[in-house]
Amino acid sequence: RTYLDHGGTTLYAKSLVQEFAQDLLGNLYGNPHSASTPSAIAGHRVDAVRIKALRLFGADPEHYDLVFVSNATAAIKLVVECVRDYINYENKKGKKKFWYGYHKDAHNSVVGVREHATTSRCFINDDEVEDWIRLGITDHSRDKVGLFAYPGQSNMTGRRLPLSWSARIRDSSHGMMFTLLDAAALATTSPFDLSDPTASPDFVSVSFYKIFGFPDIGALIIRKAAGHLLQRRRYFGGGTIDMVIAVGGTSHVKRDSSLHDQLEDGTLPFHSIFALDIAIDVHARLFTSMARISSHTAFLASYLYDNLQHLRHANGSSPLRIYTDDASSYGNPILQGATIAFNLYTAEGKLIPCQVIEELADNEGIYVRSGSLCNPGGIAAYLGYTPQDLKRAFALGNRCSKPLSDVDGNPTGVVRVSLGAMSTRQDVDTLVSFLVAKVLSMKGQDLVRNDDPILENLIAPDTVSLSEDAKLTNSTKHVVLERVAMKSPEELSPSGNSRRLARLFKIGRFKR
Repeated sequence: RTYLDHGGTTLYAKSLVQEFAQDLLGNLYGNPHSASTPSAIAGHRVDAVRIKALRLFGADPEHYDLVFVSNATAAIKLVVECVRDYINYENKKGKKKFWYGYHKDAHNSVVGVREHATTSRCFINDDEVEDWIRLGITDHSRDKVGLFAYPGQSNMTGRRLPLSWSARIRDSSHGMMFTLLDAAALATTSPFDLSDPTASPDFVSVSFYKIFGFPDIGALIIRKAAGHLLQRRRYFGGGTIDMVIAVGGTSHVKRDSSLHDQLEDGTLPFHSIFALDIAIDVHARLFTSMARISSHTAFLASYLYDNLQHLRHANGSSPLRIYTDDASSYGNPILQGATIAFNLYTAEGKLIPCQVIEELADNEGIYVRSGSLCNPGGIAAYLGYTPQDLKRAFALGNRCSKPLSDVDGNPTGVVRVSLGAMSTRQDVDTLVSFLVAKVLSMKGQDLVRNDDPILENLIAPDTVSLSEDAKLTNSTKHVVLERVAMKSPEELSPSGNSRRLARLFKIGRFKR
């Protein structure tokens, strides 16, 4: 079997599971909130693992705190809920507004923060961010709380964004703009250094299962200098307060010993935290360092990219559209992670839906991911969808969780291949061999049923053409799909029966 979805979760080591099992079998742990000896042992170990996890990212506990959460999304949600309550508290003394900015490569979980903001802005490229920083972010005064969020690495294309933005934004805004870095994808195969608190993001979200495969927990890393933004949260749970009056009054006093004491509601998943302790050690023993993993995966990603770029149909056309950014460069781990997103086409120029590729690969024991990848900005930018296009696609039945195979011959998602620490050159060769044997031989008639004339017309050869760059024999940097304007359901179906049309689009109408 060939596993190529490390961006979803990497694979856990056999020795990690074995050592964790031995740990549980050989020790007695109680709930850290109790006072018994087993509970005290558990509580002390949780504190030790917290420090160990901070050290993993070069973060000095004097300047940072770490809050254990279920995943990176939970970390992001915790930040926005705290910011919301901070603003509500400050509004008792005067009107404050919440400005939010995010990069177009952001995950849905980062985009969703905008729903709590007074105003928000999506930066569609790096140049917009650079101009915004260079101009001094002068429109943010003390009556506004500003938060700029971006991914360290796109979970769609794998391109890596500038980590220098956090410090520059802080300097340009005179400390009035806070930064949130989603490091879930970046930390999987890249060293992530927080040793300089003056240059680091204020808040960082990570998912440990993406780094180690197990346990299924994440963390919010907080720069203590920005911690006041999180200290006005109204909700309190077990373990976060020193006193509560429940009968005859509504007073309570929160714990103030640390940020994590205030923000970790209820009993922590302490067994999972102990597994993290072991995971960090096993990972270092197997792979030595994140720097070595970064070099290894950068080589494999470059090797895969070069192999894909040289694939050709018998008529000389390229079967792939690889979605890359002008600022990225495969083989350079500063600019590009070990992820490749692409779509495939027949020699006649017909789209082979990404869901078909995923299923064919799965049948061969090759595991990739397909779809929109919870990255709406990336999908819109790289596949060329306007807001109106996306609304039409939704009207036809396209959903994030249940996508159509295509809309008007245009892909609704991509195939994503993501490599990890234990990926090998053989994994890459297996994927490329599969594409040559199973995909390059596909023809248009293999994709469409003859009794579906509407569908056949929708992906006829004249709806898709290859750019001239795709026909060159040498490696090209960025291949562009020329796409026709999308049509409304009424235009596509003479009878106006968009429901039937939506059914025709579904992946079930394609031959396997």
